[in-house]
Amino acid sequence: MDRAPPEDPVRRLVDDYRVRCLWFLRDDYYPATADARERVLRLIERHGDLAAFRRVAEVRTWLSRRSSGTSAAS
Repeated sequence: MDRAPPEDPVRRLVDDYRVRCLWFLRDDYYPATADARERVLRLIERHGDLAAFRRVAEVRTWLSRRSSGTSAAS
């Protein structure tokens, strides 16, 4: 399983938009895989406001850098 670090911006985004965009998910739900993260990001992007849309873009950039750094080191 893909464990997220405590400073993970995906978790912060889920917390910030849980009530507005992710109300149908469990209260303790956090995406654990890349596919689940992307699904949650799409939901927040689609059902959130402009600020949510921009934050999703920032999180995707963060995830992209993180995965590039991991693959470059391997």
